[in-house]
Amino acid sequence: MFDPKFPCGKALQKWGAKPGDSVVLVPHIEVDEIMKKIPEGKLITIKEICEKLAEKHSTKYCCPLVAGISIMTAANAAEESRVKGEKNITPHWRTLKVAGVLNEKFPGGAERQKKLLEKEGHKVIKKGKKYVVVYFEKYLAEL
Repeated sequence: MFDPKFPCGKALQKWGAKPGDSVVLVPHIEVDEIMKKIPEGKLITIKEICEKLAEKHSTKYCCPLVAGISIMTAANAAEESRVKGEKNITPHWRTLKVAGVLNEKFPGGAERQKKLLEKEGHKVIKKGKKYVVVYFEKYLAEL
């Protein structure tokens, strides 16, 4: 059950959660499975990942803190696999933060994510200190 004092309480409140709403804490593997489904040229945000997982688990919400940790775990595992020369790594660079913001904590930082997204045809601009994909909503994957 949602409690505003949860570490992810503020984010869930922004998404409309109220005390007593059901919240799922998902395993990393489920986040990674969603990230692997995002095809070239398409994108997903942590919010869409959380919505998909909440639906899968028949709850109203998914904890974005746990989902964010899972996204980082998948990104770091993918980078380790890439360095080893393995194929079929999780295309973590297609996963954005809320509002289309690039993730500065991904391997290589936001600069590397920017290059990989531009290589797939996305336009990325600097907005203040952050990078954002222009019209990212148009490119969200249908899952």
